[in-house]
Amino acid sequence: MPLGQAVRMIRTVAVGLFVSTIALTSLAAQEHAQRPVGDWHGTLDTPMGKLTLIVRLARVAPDTAITGHMESVDQAPGQKIPLAQVRATDTRLVFNIPAIGASFEGTWDAAAQSFIGTYKQGGAIPFTLTRGLPPARPAIGGLDGRWQGVLPRGDVRLRLILNVRSTSEAGTRATLDSPDLTAFGLPVDGLERRADTVRFSVPASAVTFRGTLSPDGRTLRGSWTRTGQPEATVEFVRDSVTRTARARTQWPLKDVTYTSEDVRITGRREDPGVTLAGTLTIPAGKGPFPAAVLISGSGAQDRDESMFGHQPFAVLADHLTRRGIAVLRYDDRGYGASTGDHATATSADFARDARAVVAFLKTRPEIDTRSVGLIGHSEGGLIGPIAAAEDAGIAYLVLLAGPGTNTVRIALSQRRLLGISRGVTEAELDRSEPYVVALIDEVRAGKDLAQPVLAEKVRARLTLEALRGLGADTSQREAMVQQYAGPWMRFFLAYEPARYLSKVRVPVLAIGGSLDMQVPSAENLAGLRTILARHRDATVTELPGLNHMFQTATTGAMGEYADIAETFAPGAMEMIASWIVKRTR
Repeated sequence: MPLGQAVRMIRTVAVGLFVSTIALTSLAAQEHAQRPVGDWHGTLDTPMGKLTLIVRLARVAPDTAITGHMESVDQAPGQKIPLAQVRATDTRLVFNIPAIGASFEGTWDAAAQSFIGTYKQGGAIPFTLTRGLPPARPAIGGLDGRWQGVLPRGDVRLRLILNVRSTSEAGTRATLDSPDLTAFGLPVDGLERRADTVRFSVPASAVTFRGTLSPDGRTLRGSWTRTGQPEATVEFVRDSVTRTARARTQWPLKDVTYTSEDVRITGRREDPGVTLAGTLTIPAGKGPFPAAVLISGSGAQDRDESMFGHQPFAVLADHLTRRGIAVLRYDDRGYGASTGDHATATSADFARDARAVVAFLKTRPEIDTRSVGLIGHSEGGLIGPIAAAEDAGIAYLVLLAGPGTNTVRIALSQRRLLGISRGVTEAELDRSEPYVVALIDEVRAGKDLAQPVLAEKVRARLTLEALRGLGADTSQREAMVQQYAGPWMRFFLAYEPARYLSKVRVPVLAIGGSLDMQVPSAENLAGLRTILARHRDATVTELPGLNHMFQTATTGAMGEYADIAETFAPGAMEMIASWIVKRTR
């Protein structure tokens, strides 16, 4: 998705409830209270492949609320993702999964003894929950561990990591990571070993592998085949080193000298179901203080904008607060501890959330009500101008890798830059681009159509030829329809930065990294300079050697993000802090 990070594909779950005979009312009520409790499982058919999910439900007593958690045994075995707002009636089961912005709603099918319904996380996917744990897969000996390999793609070498894990309960399961493509936890299907021959497939990438295991069991070498691409030789080497967490030089924080408070903020009147949960950091000393609201990039984000093992907003908030600026960062609506529906929201909805946060800060006695501004990163640099154009009480605007050109142009240039960094040839990009342009044109032309009508038009565009041209197959068609015909994409592709920035009268700071491959700085900063040419206080600056995350980088490729120890370049943070202090003192 443009301006964002790769979407995590951990999926959903459900529970069961069955009421027996009407004649035994009190007994039925007791059974009703206990039947949802226990283990449930289901298989989610995603473009990544089939994901097995386990849902475990519990109730302390018959009259208490149901609680539970979900586990994706293919992607993150043992990781428990809490459920929220579990509601069960005689015929329905509903719950949310706030940590990943997902939900499930199902209807009890007595014949199948299952809850049959829909799992939502961005799009909607049919999903059935059945009582009990999933059947174990076959146990495969001699392959457990972490295997590292390299896939040659032109002049680029893409890292591959095959993770194999066996347990007595689940059998042997495997996933594949491709750090340089920012793809993690891709389900591996059909893993088998016959003597020294090993086979598996990766449905998400339309890849098959057939290799030979060395006599000492340390290497696995064979052919890597993907539809439409030449066959490559890949050698996996079993990692004998115990893996530890990557070093992070700026997190966790040390010697904190300010106060930190968790807050809850009621959304604007237009958004009655939205309550935003966040963290307010207040400088030491006597206020009132100027304040900054941090607005995250695309995709469901927590208050720290956590990604790739980094917490950039936590690090930035720490720096600004030490410099005398109060900071409020918050979970996106429908994610983390915030309520609301993230899947159906657009950038305009997120702008209203930012305005609600500004209004909340102005009720606090520690805050200088004349000095509350916005700092938006990536899509946040699109959301900020919308909010500032609609709210004259916002004191300043900081755009971190924000768009300065037509978003269609951003989407196409981003696709090309990232494709080249991942080993896609110019010829391959040229062949597939007409299909992307056709989809974008369809969405822009149909921006005012009802969603089902636009979805059908997009679906018609995704012919077998188009899917092949885009490197996809029929199993991915519906996910692509949901993405392109969804409300977020419709708004994004119609966005013109000049429409909003031309109305902004407050000071503006726009910075971008010279190595940014997601919102390329040269063209976007040039666009912002043109739009803000007559603005009375606008600073537009490119910072050399920084990537989209404002880390000091080597190439700017997304695969570097997790490997870099630095979370946010100190020079960039100080530039932001000094600029704000100068305009709010």
